[in-house]
Amino acid sequence: MKLAVRSEVAYRSDRGYPCTYVFNLAAANINAQQVEDESLLVDPDVSRDHYETDSLGNRLTRCQLADGGSLSVQYEAVVSVTHSSGIVADIEEVPPGRLPLSILPYTYPSRYCQSDRLMRMAQSEFGRMEPGFTRVLAICDWIYRRVDYLSGTTNAHTSAFETATERQGVCRDFAHLGIAFCRALNIPARFVSAYALELQPQDFHAVFEAYLGGRWWLFDPTRLVPLDGLVRIGTGRDAADIAFATIWGVAETTMQSVSVRRLDGERSEWDGSPVSVDVTPHRGA
Repeated sequence: MKLAVRSEVAYRSDRGYPCTYVFNLAAANINAQQVEDESLLVDPDVSRDHYETDSLGNRLTRCQLADGGSLSVQYEAVVSVTHSSGIVADIEEVPPGRLPLSILPYTYPSRYCQSDRLMRMAQSEFGRMEPGFTRVLAICDWIYRRVDYLSGTTNAHTSAFETATERQGVCRDFAHLGIAFCRALNIPARFVSAYALELQPQDFHAVFEAYLGGRWWLFDPTRLVPLDGLVRIGTGRDAADIAFATIWGVAETTMQSVSVRRLDGERSEWDGSPVSVDVTPHRGA
């Protein structure tokens, strides 16, 4: 599937005060995503540098305003996305003793995913279920049925424990809760930020991945978008690792817009099958 993605963010800070921004807006550099064309425009044309943070393909841009003021960043790309599918019955959980050491950190509690505080709840709701892909699906179903999707009810500080208690949130909160429940059951899970086809209204989106059967599989407890229409931006333990914008200084958001459209058809043909993504870093030819 070939998708065109576009995002633009703008900020304003007080004159006379330096401000540093780190943006995570570019499509991830992985084998499942071939970025055919892209551009990133910064206004004003200030000092900036680009870098990849780790082996997950996260791509960051740092901009510095020595004297404050307004800043806007516009990213556009054409991306070919390839996903793999599988048979649910064949996708099993991997016991901690057999997990690759690089996967173990995704079983630990993190800032927004306090799996240790939700362990009793996770065991009560899901502990007696047959381990495997269907148990993670049950977690997503529970979140979809028990948590109201309500914009403006949470903020950047809301954690999975608070979402489980207050039973409301947005995609970011749904993903954090799914991650926390999985980790409480010793299932590695991690946060994924993305551009999402057919999301209404269009915005950045958040889903999560669980490590099952030796691969990472995508899950979206919001059920708002087709999983084969995602263009991955960032991957991390939770949203703290891959914020769309991190700011050193004092600034306010003045504008944010996102658009995603399919270039080779009108709608996704996803049939609900499990979706896995090859996150091996793509280094190009």
